[in-house]
Amino acid sequence: MAAPFNTLIPHRLDRLPWSRFHWLVVIALGVTWTLDGLEVTLVGALAGAIHNSPSLRLSSTQIGFTASAYLLGAVCGALFFGWLADRLGRKKLFTLTVLLYLSATIATGFSWDFWSFAIFRFLTGAGIGGEYSAVNSAIQELIPARRRGVTDIAINGTFWGGASIGALASVVLLDPAVIDPDLGWRLAFGIGGALSIVVLFLRRWIPESPRWLMTHGRREEAEKVVGEIEAWVEVEAGPLPKVQGKPISINPRRHTGLGEVARTLFRTYPERAILGLVLMSCQAFCYNAVFFTYALILTKFYGIEAQHIGWFMLAFALGNLAGPLTLGHFFDSIGRRIMITATYAIAGLLMAATGLAFAQGWLSAWEQTAAWTVIFFFASAAASAAYLTVGESFPLEMRALGIALFYALGTAVGGVAGPALFGWLIEGGQRQDIMWGYLLGASLMLVAAGTEWKLGFAAEGRSLEDVARPLSQASDPAN
Repeated sequence: MAAPFNTLIPHRLDRLPWSRFHWLVVIALGVTWTLDGLEVTLVGALAGAIHNSPSLRLSSTQIGFTASAYLLGAVCGALFFGWLADRLGRKKLFTLTVLLYLSATIATGFSWDFWSFAIFRFLTGAGIGGEYSAVNSAIQELIPARRRGVTDIAINGTFWGGASIGALASVVLLDPAVIDPDLGWRLAFGIGGALSIVVLFLRRWIPESPRWLMTHGRREEAEKVVGEIEAWVEVEAGPLPKVQGKPISINPRRHTGLGEVARTLFRTYPERAILGLVLMSCQAFCYNAVFFTYALILTKFYGIEAQHIGWFMLAFALGNLAGPLTLGHFFDSIGRRIMITATYAIAGLLMAATGLAFAQGWLSAWEQTAAWTVIFFFASAAASAAYLTVGESFPLEMRALGIALFYALGTAVGGVAGPALFGWLIEGGQRQDIMWGYLLGASLMLVAAGTEWKLGFAAEGRSLEDVARPLSQASDPAN
């Protein structure tokens, strides 16, 4: 292993002005959330058509379980690929995961029964889960500290750009005047595959994370990558600002053992571990429970035909997209703690009120959609901030695995159970029963708000190495 060395790599990356390079990172890597939003919306908007498909005819409960299969796949994929991303690097993994996603989502369109559909959804989820860990860590390590909050939250919010694409696609592909709906829902799953081909091309230009190279002793390669990024930015922005800050000393390591990861989580940063788990699990339950089953609510309780579901989902998705894009910069200016607490709390209170209104039958289909749109304007920013929080909370050597672990735990605790529970409640046909599910979701959002207020920490404008000291960083500079 290489000898200890001093480096200014983090400071050099953080002082760069925003440039076309950063836009490339945002587009080529951030598309992960667009793909996830597309997948989730397709299953939600296509639920009625899949339920009525002559070749599948899945029940409401089975549709709920296939949604859970997708999320379970995401959990397994996040853990496995997150572990690999910290060992093998970000770049190798975000190529492998998008290939898995591409293959599995196209295969979903060829499903022939419940089990084949569920298995392909599991594999699609595994690709997306792996993307979250490898891509989230790479983005945070390449974006300047002063723009990390707004960038990360906005990128997470593009989930709803994918949701909008899925909603519009379902309107066309489920219209009997355009195409046979049983063929249309199958073709819809090819959209993500087509986008993935473009993504593979763009990612050829994204370098390995210099921060990852730095901690793994590949100093010369890290310096070369940073120099190339600086040259790229300098052509566009002119002379770069002077590097500020003292060098940090790195004792390189090949990998970080699971035992050290566990000690870091539960001994060094126990409060951050609790905070990450609460934020991730609470938002996962609310989002997945509501969104995966929203089409079933519209068809069963409001009589909306399957080919019209996409218009309702589009309005819902646009409200969710607007939240992070509108509120994101406040997480850097006002601060993480205040904004995360506020967005979780507002979403929880509005969700409780809407659940009660639904139980009383006071809302039409469009009024119900408008209420959810307002709720998730705030909840979308809150959920995006949860991913930002777990990415910033822990040292660089375990960042991808940390993101994967909390994504997996949060999704397993709050996400996998949500769609199955709500699918079962909807099949029962009683508004009062579903109301209790919504009130449970609202309570969880309020619990998350209180936890953030108690355990939240300031990360805005601070270097990742300042927020969480790298495990390989020596106490004193090396000679």
